[in-house]
Amino acid sequence: MRTSQKFTSIVLAFFAAIVLSSVSLAADPGAVYSPLSEASDQKAGSFLFYNVYTSGATTGNAENTRINITNTSTTSSAFVHLYFVSSTCSIADSFICLTENQTASFLASDVDPGVKGYIVAHAVDGRLGCPISFNSLIGDAYIKFASGHSANLAAVAFAALYDGLVPNCDGNSVTAVINFNGVAGAGYNCTPAVVAINNVGSRADGNDMMVILNRVGGNLGIGAFTLGSVFGLLYDDAENVLSFSFTGNCQFMSSLSNNFPRTTPRFETFIPAGRSGWMKFNNQTGAIGILGASINFNANTSSNAGAFNGGHNMQHLTLNCGMAYTVPVFPPSC
Repeated sequence: MRTSQKFTSIVLAFFAAIVLSSVSLAADPGAVYSPLSEASDQKAGSFLFYNVYTSGATTGNAENTRINITNTSTTSSAFVHLYFVSSTCSIADSFICLTENQTASFLASDVDPGVKGYIVAHAVDGRLGCPISFNSLIGDAYIKFASGHSANLAAVAFAALYDGLVPNCDGNSVTAVINFNGVAGAGYNCTPAVVAINNVGSRADGNDMMVILNRVGGNLGIGAFTLGSVFGLLYDDAENVLSFSFTGNCQFMSSLSNNFPRTTPRFETFIPAGRSGWMKFNNQTGAIGILGASINFNANTSSNAGAFNGGHNMQHLTLNCGMAYTVPVFPPSC
């Protein structure tokens, strides 16, 4: 009898172990993304960069953005400082607080109507407002323009590479520095230095591709840095290449046409009907951090099998590990 009871106990313990193992794996199976993996829109982080937001000045029906942010942590609440950086570099800010596993959404027309720009969000501690290591934030934005361009763009996430509060921030601090230096124990992932659009369609085929570029860096208390001079290369699908340059503010936004980029020959001649190309952008010396997105609109989607609408963040080709944001430090208001 005792042998039977012992066998039963072993079987029950075995199945209990399986159940407990299943419970622990059911939440998040697989290996956790390393914080050292470079910034991308496919991971969680402590700092999020939304490449574009917009809304109409009087109504958000035709032009608006739905911004979404999620705390993926199952154990800790998140205090998040949001900055709305206009294309002219002026800044407005607010806080949002998320409990464990909470997601939140809001419209740009409700919080910052009539403005175009980009958004950054970083985790802070709930008492001081210092940036903290909290690599559990993800986000995205649904964007629609009155021009017909629309897309869902995931936020680019930068992981903190330290534990606790950001170095050199305490109860006496009025500002803190978020360093995108890639240094373990001190900073965040590096920023891109060269970004690319991997396919550009011809305007003769009905494509209207909007290019959006943002400078990373500056002081989010008084003003973000500008793009300044940007260098670009435009390739066609036969490997021919043209160079161009332009200047931009905190954000640059333009459709590809004969007016931009200024090339010889012009864009619509270089990429004729039925052909395509690709582009890349950078400061010629690689001295700035840069992020961007492209959104294509084609009015012929219902009548042409090869016509498509949508957008995505630009690919990151090389890195700059010298960028930083200075951020104000004060307790969150939520």
